[in-house]
Amino acid sequence: MKKGFDNEKYLATQSRCIRERIDKFGDKLYLEFGGKLFDDYHASRVLPGFEPDSKLQLLMQLSEHAEIVIVISAVDIEKNKIRGDLGITYDTDVLRLIDSFEERGLFVGSVVITKYSGQTSADLFKQRLIKLGIKVYTLYMIPGYPNNVSHIVSDEGFGKNDYIETSRPLVVITAPGPGSGKMATCLSQLYQEHRRGIRAGYAKFETFPIWNLPLKHPVNLAYEAATADLNDVNMIDPFHLEAYGKTTVNYNRDVEVFPVVQAMFEKIMGSCPYKSPTDMGVNMAGNCIVDDEVCQEASRQEIIRRYYKSMDALVSGSGTENEVRKIELLLQQAHAEITDRKVVPAALEKEKATNGPAAAMELPDGRIVCGKTSDLLGASAALLLNALKELAGVDHEQHVISPDAIHPIQQLKTKYLGSRNPRLHIDEILIALSMSAATSDAARLALEQIPNLRGCQAHTSVMLSDVDVISFRKLGVELTCEAKAEKKKEYQKV
Repeated sequence: MKKGFDNEKYLATQSRCIRERIDKFGDKLYLEFGGKLFDDYHASRVLPGFEPDSKLQLLMQLSEHAEIVIVISAVDIEKNKIRGDLGITYDTDVLRLIDSFEERGLFVGSVVITKYSGQTSADLFKQRLIKLGIKVYTLYMIPGYPNNVSHIVSDEGFGKNDYIETSRPLVVITAPGPGSGKMATCLSQLYQEHRRGIRAGYAKFETFPIWNLPLKHPVNLAYEAATADLNDVNMIDPFHLEAYGKTTVNYNRDVEVFPVVQAMFEKIMGSCPYKSPTDMGVNMAGNCIVDDEVCQEASRQEIIRRYYKSMDALVSGSGTENEVRKIELLLQQAHAEITDRKVVPAALEKEKATNGPAAAMELPDGRIVCGKTSDLLGASAALLLNALKELAGVDHEQHVISPDAIHPIQQLKTKYLGSRNPRLHIDEILIALSMSAATSDAARLALEQIPNLRGCQAHTSVMLSDVDVISFRKLGVELTCEAKAEKKKEYQKV
């Protein structure tokens, strides 16, 4: 994989920038961490060379002075919102994040439930956290947010929120995903700290959009695609343009809320230290791009993947047509076509040739491998076997798993487990391959190639069952699917 981003330079320059911002304020700094702290796979996809845990590495350098507050929206709890990259709900991810942070020696002070308006599911989650010994605070829905500044910055606005008790000078505000209410949490705390005579500041660490890249740069467009469900819109920062005469990129939510930030700082300090939303940020990612064309192409590919995910979500009922239309527009702005994703035409051509569901994968060296549906295997399982054979240099005519080993598994599925689909899924074929590896050198060689699948691109001509989607995710394969069901019988057991 070609690298377009210098991660070592990023760690050095970003760490220095954050330390400088901490030094600017007095007793306490609330640092909003946008995006994901560790497993930021979106950033690693659009900025090849960016390590998914880069922000975590930065934070660990400040661990003695920092505590983490995890924010989750009551609205997202109610909707059972799912992290697309991990396939788990936001509330489950909160528990995962707590464990992950603490395993690395980082202190998690509390969890904050935002946008609360009496949701029963939020109440249940709160009780669950309390039983686990975790401090929980609540921030309420504020009428008129973010425009009614006089009401928001008052005892009837932020003043009604819980005061989050913190013990360290650097408070990192993070969340399972965007739109969780991180900024509102920071602003509420600034107000609450002022009431208690504590000098506190605020800064924002958000990777995207990248402020010193053009508005329509594919990297920034990919961010819009990633947040299409939130209807985020990248825009020129009007405050920065007015203050400095320089064009920088921000997004609508930060621009909309900036007057609130200004008003709060003016009440607290008599003046605002920031002249624009861009000023609030501490993002150095744009300065660490070393091959712009590589990042542009990677971002175009990400927009295509997001398009397919939005189409699948629309068909399954979890997405909206507006999300699809927005990403279609972003594809046009990025000058990208879905056929630019090489595995798409390959999978569709295989489907046409075999008159059945098919799949294609692009290997690390650019080779395309396909798989078709058979009596024994689903298209995804066949694709996986063919890819492993190709990587291992095993002849495609050679069996790495005996058909005699597959039949008992099929019988187990259909006769004893009630499945109507006898074909093996990816997880089942991997188990069969592992068993065969004990006696077959070819199977062993194929099995040893599994780590080389990470980062490969795959496309299927039909939507897949959850078990295959999860298997691809575990293997690190970037999957897209055509937004159509394999069969008309939507409730068929698998």
